[in-house]
Amino acid sequence: MVGLENADNASLRNPRNKRKQRPPNKPRNAKKRKPDVNHNRHAQNATNGSEIIASEPLPLEPFSFFLNEFQTANDVQVSSLELESMKDRCILGPPESSVQDDKSLVKHIKEAFGSSWKEVLCKGELLEGRTEPGSPAVLIISTSALRSIELLKGFRSITQECHAVKLFSKHMKVEEQVQLLKNRVNIASGTPSRIKKLIDIEALGLSRLAVIVLDVQPDVKGYSLFSLPQVRDEFWDLYKSYLHPRVVEGELRICLFGPLQPTRKRRKKEV
Repeated sequence: MVGLENADNASLRNPRNKRKQRPPNKPRNAKKRKPDVNHNRHAQNATNGSEIIASEPLPLEPFSFFLNEFQTANDVQVSSLELESMKDRCILGPPESSVQDDKSLVKHIKEAFGSSWKEVLCKGELLEGRTEPGSPAVLIISTSALRSIELLKGFRSITQECHAVKLFSKHMKVEEQVQLLKNRVNIASGTPSRIKKLIDIEALGLSRLAVIVLDVQPDVKGYSLFSLPQVRDEFWDLYKSYLHPRVVEGELRICLFGPLQPTRKRRKKEV
């Protein structure tokens, strides 16, 4: 009996004599966990570092993205009538190509105008009743002068007859831009504050404006047209004052150029 008792104690002390051994980090009586099928639904917000937990993938459909940005930034709710008018026809969306640069932007704009792109974007003469001076067909809105110039590079091949106009304050006076806008303008690129000022003084016209390109590409610090302080407010001031009514009326389409990344936390709105 003593020998058997010693043998049993020895088996308890020696793990190799056990038939089954509990893993060292596994709690006693722990239940088996099922694989987490939702682990891919946890996303990291690149803007503020906070974790977003969504029951479904984040919506990146262009119209929903822009509508959410507009309503959240301005603390407004688009009416059902405006929503019905805007939906499915006001947003062009980002270029299909995964590489978004000045060349892909030009291709995307050509596709937006279809077979008439040469007449609209290349011709340089004023046509009475059809083209008014200082009224571009395409307006590119960016956060800075450098970015505005960068996006115009791809348009050089189609702006030889009618040069694109730069509408920003860096190294350019308002008076100089007013003179440039006395001619036919097909493409213009600039910053929100200067664009609005030129519209205010009736130097920049909107009669031909068919497409606005909103450059939402983040800069090296992660800021974009919708998130950069001051510039963001200047843009929405411009949009609400002059562009939104034309979007609602179906006279103006929006091209979002860059990744569709929500820039701020969503707030629940009262119905």
